[in-house]
Amino acid sequence: MRDLTYPPVIAAAKLAFRALGLRFVMTGTDNIPRTGGALLAFNHISYVDFVLGGYAAQPSKRLVRFMAKRELFDHKIAGPLMRSLHHINVDRADGLASYDEGVRYLRDGEIVGIFPEATISRSLEIKEIKSGATRLAAEAGVPLIPVILWGTQRLMTKDHPRDLSRGKTIAIHVGTPLHPTGSEPVAETAQLRSEMSRMLDEAIRAYPEEEQPPGCWWLPASYGGSAPTPEEAKRLDREEQRRRARERAAKRASKS
Repeated sequence: MRDLTYPPVIAAAKLAFRALGLRFVMTGTDNIPRTGGALLAFNHISYVDFVLGGYAAQPSKRLVRFMAKRELFDHKIAGPLMRSLHHINVDRADGLASYDEGVRYLRDGEIVGIFPEATISRSLEIKEIKSGATRLAAEAGVPLIPVILWGTQRLMTKDHPRDLSRGKTIAIHVGTPLHPTGSEPVAETAQLRSEMSRMLDEAIRAYPEEEQPPGCWWLPASYGGSAPTPEEAKRLDREEQRRRARERAAKRASKS
């Protein structure tokens, strides 16, 4: 797969990281293979997770092809960029095609990134996750590698203004590869969620204390922060879904 766009995009991203004064704390990056396919399962707490998440594969000199929602590919600016980076278009109306494309990439030896929670977690904890990640890795016959991001939510996330001030720590923790077989997708998905939750706990506890004081919005409520609890986050997600449904209906009505 030819990559004319990816190298300059990575170079530009690294310059942006430097300009923002981001401090990266990375562990376990040697778990990402230097050759062959692998599926990286990321937690999702920020709009920029796919940018910073790809950095996890840099020590292994690999490029990550993210599975991303169709709306990004439909955007007049982001769309051409996403296609040039060979990311995978996930159309929820045609999920089988996206799944098959992911399997093909993995069997061709690519590193594919997926967000099994599907949407950003407002509580900043691990939400219920879909079984697609374990099924995808099992069918392609590749390792499933959990990756936890922490600190990315401080840059840009739901319900908060973006903050591009300098000097934030970005933690990227790559876990031990899992090897789902597909024989028990529910149990294997539960194992993935359990491992991601454990890794997230370690990431939060290892994060610089001075950068997440008690009561700060970017810390989960269960750790003394003011982020929504998982129950409150579910309510906010439902309200957002209803609002978007109303907007889509109004848009269709105006066209007709």
